[in-house]
Amino acid sequence: MSDTLKVGIVTVSDRAFRGEYEDLGGPAIERWLEAALATPWQSDGRIVPDEADLIAAILRELVDEHGCHLVLTTGGTGPAPRDVTPEATLAVADKEMPGFGEKMRAISLKYVPTAILSRQVAVIRKGALIVNLPGSPRSIAEILDELFEAIPYCIELLEGPFVDTNPEVVKAFRPKKK
Repeated sequence: MSDTLKVGIVTVSDRAFRGEYEDLGGPAIERWLEAALATPWQSDGRIVPDEADLIAAILRELVDEHGCHLVLTTGGTGPAPRDVTPEATLAVADKEMPGFGEKMRAISLKYVPTAILSRQVAVIRKGALIVNLPGSPRSIAEILDELFEAIPYCIELLEGPFVDTNPEVVKAFRPKKK
């Protein structure tokens, strides 16, 4: 098993996919990870349109073929007709992790009342954790600053690499051993 954390970063946006809009979400995730992670890691970034079948295919590819331990998506989690990231994520799931969605909405509700419109989910596929983040760079950071506390331990439980963090950004929580 490699000690390097493999992270898939998937921006879901019709306009960014067509080149009409600069992808801000994917680079925001990358910057946050650069500041937060203290262990070796590598990323594999993609931009896909708001098409459930294509999103699901990319999620399967990143986990099944590229061996990502963690996949973070950005965008496509609202109530608009083309927002289908949660449906695509659930379609590839072995297990749903509802606590992640609950926590993300709770964090966002501290900042905006419209957080209740978010449909973010998290799932396990094989040995990987897949988490839907919002599309706004500011919201991505607000959520990861708190949510990431639980992600390293989850990756360990999935038999992935040990993930250490920069405690000035986020402190990974691990239960005390008896």
